[in-house]
Amino acid sequence: MAELTTSGYIQHHLEFLKTGDSFWNIHIDTLFFSVLSGVIFLFLFYKVATKATSGVPGKLQCLVEILVEWVDGIVKENFHGPRNVIAPLGLTIFCWVFIMNTIDLIPVDFLPQIGNLFGIHYLRAVPTADISATLGMSICVFFLILFYTVKSKGVGGLVKEYTLHPFNHWLFIPVNFILESVTLLAKPISLAFRLFGNMYAGELIFILIAVMYSANMAIAALGIPLQLAWAIFHILIVTLQAFIFMMLTIVYLSIAYNKADH
Repeated sequence: MAELTTSGYIQHHLEFLKTGDSFWNIHIDTLFFSVLSGVIFLFLFYKVATKATSGVPGKLQCLVEILVEWVDGIVKENFHGPRNVIAPLGLTIFCWVFIMNTIDLIPVDFLPQIGNLFGIHYLRAVPTADISATLGMSICVFFLILFYTVKSKGVGGLVKEYTLHPFNHWLFIPVNFILESVTLLAKPISLAFRLFGNMYAGELIFILIAVMYSANMAIAALGIPLQLAWAIFHILIVTLQAFIFMMLTIVYLSIAYNKADH
């Protein structure tokens, strides 16, 4: 491959491995690393579950037990209903999103260079830096919001929420429906764009730092400390964004399940 210019290098790292160039295409790299992250999560928890002991637990078992108790406590405080689905959902969201986010800490050229050995010229390894992935997860949350609204109040309650609030009069039904629909749609959209925006910005900064290595010695020497400093700070972002996505999902489902009839 010919040597890339700075802009070409950045553009190359921001290009997805796609099935085609039309609008209806599939980002194969996003799907692959999303599934891989899910498999890693399931494997680790399955391994702990099969080897769990009531005696002195290992480090991995301790970590899993702490995560399970922590998420269960959050769900218990915020979701006042049956937790048999919400608690596992919250745990899955946090761990899955965390693993996907953590891929961003791998040096930006490492995985693309491995892919290049197999004839893969474009590869973006961070699924949460793809708006398609974050919107996909948020759409699932959107349907869960509708499901728990119907489950707690029935179809009639769902209709009332979006037609008789905030103005409890039949003349304001169109206005109420527009206002409540905007509020409902804003939840998954904000979820998706918050996660995408933070992870995309983090990925872009890593790419910009990598560009410094191709500059003169003085500038290139700054690359290593900058990359290390940003990686350490990014660990906080990786964890925080996974927590925010999980927390907002639980809160939105709690609102849907416990919202008073109007």
